[in-house]
Amino acid sequence: MGFKLASTGGKGVLVAGDHYFDVHAASAGRLPADPMLLLEQTKALTLLSSQLGSIEPTGQLDDVTLDAPIPRPRNSFAIGLNYRNHAVEAGLPIPPAPMVFTKYPSCITGPTANIEMRSDYVDFEGELVAVIGKTAKNVALEDALDYIAGLCIGQDISDRPAQFTSAPPQFNLGKSFDTYGPIGPALISIDEINPNDPMMLTTEVNGEIRQHESTRDLIFDIPYLVAYLSQILTLYPGDLIFTGTPGGVGVVEGRFLKDGDIIKTSIEGLGMIENRCVRISDHSRATEIPDALKAAMANAQAK
Repeated sequence: MGFKLASTGGKGVLVAGDHYFDVHAASAGRLPADPMLLLEQTKALTLLSSQLGSIEPTGQLDDVTLDAPIPRPRNSFAIGLNYRNHAVEAGLPIPPAPMVFTKYPSCITGPTANIEMRSDYVDFEGELVAVIGKTAKNVALEDALDYIAGLCIGQDISDRPAQFTSAPPQFNLGKSFDTYGPIGPALISIDEINPNDPMMLTTEVNGEIRQHESTRDLIFDIPYLVAYLSQILTLYPGDLIFTGTPGGVGVVEGRFLKDGDIIKTSIEGLGMIENRCVRISDHSRATEIPDALKAAMANAQAK
């Protein structure tokens, strides 16, 4: 048995069924309230979770708004072209090593938060997110899962004009606008769900299925990504790894998100996040299609 860790009102809570339990209160003050500090207490969280049947719930989930379960990650990595069918639809070769970029941590937001768009060419990318649970450096592949606290769902929202303003594309800023990293609804520990088991990921826009693929299609799996990254830099508790998106993204068909669109992203065993798109302003390239983006769209459509 593991745990399901969420966050509301700045406090870490355990989820069981339709109820939530304030971790600090349920542990009689033994565990901290800050969800970031709880990531280094996975054994204690598992023990507390096993005792919830004898503890009065703090409240019902329907009565609160969940925040990002990992509200302040030190690092937030993302992997490009990490599903075979996405590489195929983009008309690009299978990468020989992980294509790593950064979603700046300030973009992280909650599982029901609005996505605040600033251009006419914003795209969705449903993803499985792995969360580091303890400091990791030079981790062996066979030990990599020991460093994962758990998994959650994420959306790698992407502003394509910002991404393709220059050639080659510049991923980091285009994928790091405020609100462009919704995650949740809860962190599910790997005692509850094994990252090596295939999970079906589905993204819907206004009820239409746009992505539907198993994590079996990942090119580089979670253990490989942890081992690979830890050879280069130190990973810290709470660091996020957005593991990539499957085929079906909007840019391939020129179908971008519009004001009022509802994105639902679900992964088997992890639940669902749901985000409304709200057009709030324009950035400097908001209504233009850069030449590099035109070329990428033409290349994908030609395939």
